[in-house]
Amino acid sequence: MSEEKPAEEPILEDARIDALEARLKAAREREDERNRSKQKGADANYRSGNRVLADLIGGILGGFVIGWAFDALVGTSPWGLLVGLFLGIGVAFRNIITAANTQSKTPDDDPQ
Repeated sequence: MSEEKPAEEPILEDARIDALEARLKAAREREDERNRSKQKGADANYRSGNRVLADLIGGILGGFVIGWAFDALVGTSPWGLLVGLFLGIGVAFRNIITAANTQSKTPDDDPQ
């Protein structure tokens, strides 16, 4: 291997390339700002959907566990489980209907 320098020197960065990179960076920042959501956190529809899901799952599981525990203590299998399950479903639907009928407060509705 020879220790001679290569015949061609590496090409140095051109000022046009630097300007192009700066413009690309600015364009990416503007695009990210434009695509970023205007609202921080989850919106009201997402929160209400999560609440409905939690009420439904919680009511069913709560009724199931309470009915199962009642059956285990009293020995009325499967009636306590079925009654607890139906009561849990009823409570879940009542909570969902109550949440759907309450008016959510939005920043537009706030009189100042």
